[in-house]
This record gives sequence, C-alpha cells and structure tokens, in this order.
Amino acid sequence: MHDHENSEHLASFADVLAGELPGTWASVHHPAEDKDDLADLADRVWDLDLVAEALAEYPLRHAAVLTRQDGAQLAVLDRLGRNGFLVAAIAPSDLPAEAFRGIREPDGIAVSDDPFHSAELVASDLLARFDAALAQVRCTAAGIRPSQPDRIVLTWQPDGSLAAAPVSEEAADVLIANGFVREESGSYRLSGDDTTAQARAVRAVGPQLDARGIAVALQHPSGRIAPTAVPPTPGPAPAAPRASTTRIR
Repeated sequence: MHDHENSEHLASFADVLAGELPGTWASVHHPAEDKDDLADLADRVWDLDLVAEALAEYPLRHAAVLTRQDGAQLAVLDRLGRNGFLVAAIAPSDLPAEAFRGIREPDGIAVSDDPFHSAELVASDLLARFDAALAQVRCTAAGIRPSQPDRIVLTWQPDGSLAAAPVSEEAADVLIANGFVREESGSYRLSGDDTTAQARAVRAVGPQLDARGIAVALQHPSGRIAPTAVPPTPGPAPAAPRASTTRIR
C-alpha cells in the first residue's frame, strides 16, 4: 500500500496519467497549503457515488487536477485506507446550476497505482461518460434541445445560426457534409451569415437524413423568427413557441 501522506507519489502518478490519456492534458498538483483550491475542488467533484463518499469520510489533504486542452478537468485523489487512487470528473464552473438538472453525474472510478493501466480504464469508462455529460450540460445551457437517435432537432440561435445537439455518427456525417461545424460541446452549428446558403443546407439535410430513417425538426424559440430568406419547404408549420417544432420533409 502506498503512503497516502506522500504527495509526491500522487503528483508523479497524475503526471504520467495525463501523458497517457487521449488528447492533450496538463497536470497541476495542489498540496495541503492550497486550502482554497482544495475546498473549491471538493465542491466541484462531479460524483454522487464512490468519490463523494470518500470526500465525506476523509478531508481532502492534497490532489492533482488534470486539464484537457478544451477545458475539461479530472481530479486525481488518494484512496485513503486502500491502495490506488480515485479519478473523478470536475464539473465546469462557467455554467448555471440549472444546466445540470436532470443529468446523471459521470461518477468517478478507483484505479491502481499503475498509471498506464489506469489511463486505459479512465479513457474507456470515465472519459466516455464525462464527455457525454458535458455535452448534455452545455447544450442545455445553450438552449439546444436534445436530439434522439431517430430524430434531430435544429434549434435557432440568437445570432441566426442553427444548432443541433450531439447526434449519431451517421447523422453527423450528413450535417458536416452540408456545412455544419462540430463544436467543443459536441453539438453542431450551421452559420447564419449567409441565409441563402443556410436555407439551401437545411433543405438538403432533411431528405438526406430522412433516407436514413432520421427525422428532422426545426425549433423556433419564443420570439425568434426564422430568416425571411429561407425558402418554404413542403408542408411547414409556422413559427411556434419554444415547446413546438416544425418538421422538415
């Protein structure tokens, strides 16, 4: 069993772990002297299971924070009373609390002292759930209505662009081929700078997705009117309140 009082052990483990995870990660160690940082970290650990229980039982004496290039963060903590470490997601601090409501926490996991094997576990389990939860929260915060496997909702944004929540790989290929750009949140956005081009893309997306068994709908938030340059499509419904959608055929 490793010495949990030895912060250098945790720091070294976190440094190697950061280098083995997919993407670009930086590791920062917070010793006991960083009381404010540790208190903030404990509050932001995105977990209601194993890690939350550990934090409730033992005070956080030191920790490491791994930060990915896109801002996503993981915490590496001692697993007091047992060998190995705990790795947990850190909730983003720049989003409103309402955005997290109804979204399941990407609970952390216990890993061994081996950073190479631990990196495989984190990448295949925790990171996959973390990225999915992050995408949901960011889309909720942006007012983008979630899509379903067989139905995509395109939501008008205040800047005139259209956005779609994370979608299947098959649907993503269609969106990208028609000018949508994938954002860090995992959503897809079609610029409204050229409304004629935007309308052309929307008209093309509908049939292409429909041929794949995927329906498409346009969501008009309250007070938002679609650009007048968008030509009508067969059988559209007029702009409606946020709760309503317009089907693209």
